[in-house]
Amino acid sequence: MRQLNHDFKEILARDPRERSHGTRRGRAYALDRMATALDRRFPRLRAWNLKGRHVEFLVADWKRRDLSMGTMANYMAHLRWFAKAIGKPNIVRRSNAGYGIVKAGGTEDRACGLAVDRLARVTDPHVRMALRMELAFGLRREEAIKFSPSYADRGDRIVLEASTTKGGRAREIPVLDDGQRRLLDEVRALVGGGALIPSHRNYREQLRVYETQTASAGLTNMHGLRYTYAQRRYEDIAGWKPPLAGGPSQAGLTGARERMDRQARTTVARELGHNRRAISERYLGR
Repeated sequence: MRQLNHDFKEILARDPRERSHGTRRGRAYALDRMATALDRRFPRLRAWNLKGRHVEFLVADWKRRDLSMGTMANYMAHLRWFAKAIGKPNIVRRSNAGYGIVKAGGTEDRACGLAVDRLARVTDPHVRMALRMELAFGLRREEAIKFSPSYADRGDRIVLEASTTKGGRAREIPVLDDGQRRLLDEVRALVGGGALIPSHRNYREQLRVYETQTASAGLTNMHGLRYTYAQRRYEDIAGWKPPLAGGPSQAGLTGARERMDRQARTTVARELGHNRRAISERYLGR
């Protein structure tokens, strides 16, 4: 067991006041996940040295992993309990809104692009290409890093293996323009029959390179690239911008426009790897 995971487990075991087995089990799971994420980025960190910057890292990691607002709110509750348990309650802000975690039903536009000057600061070609794939196809970070064109590139679409996607759900994303086609050709030229992980590294090692290089280049909120893809695809299908980007609200749509909105949301949700159309509200608004 990693030292930080052991620290978290020990601190949890010291507090017998929590009577609910369900809450205690959920807290243990959440804290273990947090410790694992922190250890990956801060390998020598001990539990009692937790600071505000570590909390910021966790929140950013949750958002990159596309956790729901409800899940993040639950994790924040466990994190506040933990901060209090180590005698450092002030390292966590009082309000979740300060971290961009809004109440259920709320929306926050996190769409972003890739500034040319900042992308140029990313010196690892595999990381640079993964970022471009996130923007062009709405891929999650892990999906982009593990992308293998020899398997995924089918000409008019890309096919993502279940083993590389969140929840183990394989999916297809169409190739709709010349820019996407050229990017796929560039990826194939870079990696040949491999993936966007150099042959001398494993996924965890490449993830660290990705995190270090994006941070050094001043690139934050990379999950926002998925928002940008979602909003662009919605506009392509519906013919107008989604609510988060200044378009009309769902409540104001009727008839053919309402049906087109549903079709666009269903397509966007599927291409992002979600089963429910309602999840599109997070990326598009309502």
